[in-house]
Amino acid sequence: MRDPIYLDYNATTPVAPEVVEAMVPALREAWGNPSSTHAYGRRARSALDVGRGQVAGLLGCEPTEIIFTSGGTESDNAAIVGVAEALSERGQHIVTSVVEHAAIEQACRYLERRGWSVSRVPVDGEGRVDPEGVADAVRPNTVLISIMHAQNETGVIQPIREIADRVRGDGIVLHSDAAQSVGKLAARVDDLGVDLLTIAGHKLYGPKGVGALYLRTGTPFVELLKGAGHEAGRRSGTENVPAIVGLGAACELAERELPRRSEHMSEMRDRLEQALRREIPDLVVHGASVERLPNTLSVALPGADATQLVAAVDGVAAGSGAACHSGKPHVSPVLRAMNVAEELALCTLRLTTGRSTTPEEIDAAASRISQTAFTLREKRRQAPFRQ
Repeated sequence: MRDPIYLDYNATTPVAPEVVEAMVPALREAWGNPSSTHAYGRRARSALDVGRGQVAGLLGCEPTEIIFTSGGTESDNAAIVGVAEALSERGQHIVTSVVEHAAIEQACRYLERRGWSVSRVPVDGEGRVDPEGVADAVRPNTVLISIMHAQNETGVIQPIREIADRVRGDGIVLHSDAAQSVGKLAARVDDLGVDLLTIAGHKLYGPKGVGALYLRTGTPFVELLKGAGHEAGRRSGTENVPAIVGLGAACELAERELPRRSEHMSEMRDRLEQALRREIPDLVVHGASVERLPNTLSVALPGADATQLVAAVDGVAAGSGAACHSGKPHVSPVLRAMNVAEELALCTLRLTTGRSTTPEEIDAAASRISQTAFTLREKRRQAPFRQ
């Protein structure tokens, strides 16, 4: 049986062959504890240093500003809680948005239960945060702003640089979750103007269970994980050297092929959108009028329940804009925040292309999705007349 066409790259990416090749020697040879001073430890430390330099190269920062973590969730939690604890005496107010990843939202709720205030800035109908809205939410006791670089469901890119320009000089720390953007478009920290930035290995063709947090030199920060003081005292726990080697290789690969990769993914996404529009004239594209990730297409197929479509479509792996809990579908909070009608939200698919997606796959996927949508529409149309 052939594998289904994969159009769920925002959920996770396959590990690139180049990354696997880099990790195998690390698994075989760099197995020592990088904190040990003997030859085995030095070998592991050397591999760690190479990986750190590769991540820093992609982000345009110093290697010493990279903290290795277990992934995007830990990086987000460490950024929010770490800065909050460091600056709690200065103020206890955070500004974020209504479309953040759960790793940010839940970290903010954790702090709210401990007396912090959190302002959640709304988005417009396209899912974009207004920089003025962020600036207006700032209070005298605001210490941190966290706005994601690109929304994982819609692909909408947020105006991080504009936000940075409006709040710079107020002593406020700016964090951005860039897990979805790194590896798809340029995300250099000085260009964005951020103090902290999150990346996740499995979103850019690296392994799962590894990520990084960029921490600008001088940014107040208290380590989230307590222990023996690894990562220069900023994240305790013996480093996962093979995974870090893989993350570094993935970052180096992204830096090398980024323009070509972005162009290819954009061409595949646009081809898919055009094909679906031809077959489904009433197709709705979320975020179509603003800048999006080059690979992300969030579309509503009116009359075709997305959860049912994802389960029924033959040979295509995709994601829906609704989650199903206890047998009842729930609208994505992101689409709800964009004021997307519930009926449309429940018909929304997230289709994301990758570096290896082919035109043939796109054409076949568009045909299969359209055919399945028509079948579901017809069943829905006939349902009221069944005895």
